[in-house]
Formats: sequence, structure tokens, C-alpha cells
Amino acid sequence: MVPAEISSIKIAIIGDYNFTFNTHHAVNLAIDHAAHFLEIEINYYWIRLQEASQLNAAQLRDYDGIWICHGPFKNPFYLNGIIEYLLQQKLPVFITGEGFQHLIEVLINKYNLNPNGEKLISDNLVSGMQFDEVEIVPHSKALIELYEHHYKKELTSTRYSLYPKLVNHLVDEVIHVEAYNGFEEIEIFSLVEKHFFVVCGFCPQITSTREIPHPLIYTFIKASIAFRSK
Repeated sequence: MVPAEISSIKIAIIGDYNFTFNTHHAVNLAIDHAAHFLEIEINYYWIRLQEASQLNAAQLRDYDGIWICHGPFKNPFYLNGIIEYLLQQKLPVFITGEGFQHLIEVLINKYNLNPNGEKLISDNLVSGMQFDEVEIVPHSKALIELYEHHYKKELTSTRYSLYPKLVNHLVDEVIHVEAYNGFEEIEIFSLVEKHFFVVCGFCPQITSTREIPHPLIYTFIKASIAFRSK
């Protein structure tokens, strides 16, 4: 239920928007689906990575939630710095696609989990610019409930494998595993110390419809509404 005093929210979508990519159009549509479902106006703004890297705390306060969208990115170099900065903020954050790998890299550095410089996360296991189907296996109670009435197959252009040594360091101490995929790899996770900081490796907007908005997306919007109401 949206508080009566809140009629609209503002969402920043961090990514290099390209009007020729149907997946970028799908992001806009998926937010509209959530807005219709939750009966609230959502104003959303795409911000390119280079511009986002220059945002300060005062500028971030203009937004109620941040979605780091999938690529391709013109300057992926900026992404780790953006994520590091967002970790210091209280805003709800939703990361999809390639951002999965970048957040893991930031966490490895933050907690000094790789002093010997070993390879702890694979390169993208999906080849080229194609989309693969990935099975979602909900693990946490929250995700089991969210996916109860949602199709458990998603489309992805990214898939990463975390080495067991890294998983042992991260799980429960730094991250909560929300769902695995059919390869028994972590597919959705959240950060332990954050109210809403959720990451998935796939593109949830593709399977969102007006009749059935994607549960991760409308949950992100609900968290942004709750943040606005504080």
C-alpha cells in the first residue's frame, strides 16, 4: 500500500541508454508496469556512467532509488567507483547484468578477500551478444514468496561463476543468497548491511508484463517508496 501523501517517486537508471536496444526499452516499460501495479507515478531518468560518476550526495538525494542497468557500457571503468560510492549511501539500489561482476570486484577489494591476486570470479560465461535462458531457484523465504506466481525462467546475457573460496567468505557475512540458477551458482543476492541492495545477473525487465510486473522490479520500487516516506 502506497502512503497517501506520496503521489510520485524519482528513479535514476545508471547506464548508457541506446534507443536501438530493445532491452533498454524494456527497462522503461517494466518500470511503467510496476507503476501501474502499485498505482503511483514514477519519474525515471537515464544517467550515463560518466555523468553518474560525478554525482555527489546532494544530487543523489533527488532520487528515491538507483537502478544500475545492464550494458553494454561505453566506459565500464567508471562502474566500480559508482558502486563504491553507492555503498556509502542509504538509497535503495538494484543492480542487474554486468553490474553483478563489478559489485563482486568492489566487495573483494573492500574486504581484502584476495591478497594473493587469485582469479575468484569467472569472465562472462555467455558468449557474444546473445541471450541465454537461465533457471531461477529461489533460496531465501522472500524470493520463494516473490517467485511463487512468476515464471522461473529468465533471460540473461551474463553469467558468472564465483569460486568456492570467495563464496565461503561472502555468504552470510557480506551477502545473503536470494536465489541460485540451474548451474547451482549464485544468481540473486543482497547485501547484509543494507536495507535494499539487491543484485541479479539477468535482465528481469524482459519477462515483465503489464499484467504481471516483474517481482524484483516492483519490490525495488516498493523499497524506493518506503525510502521516500521516511
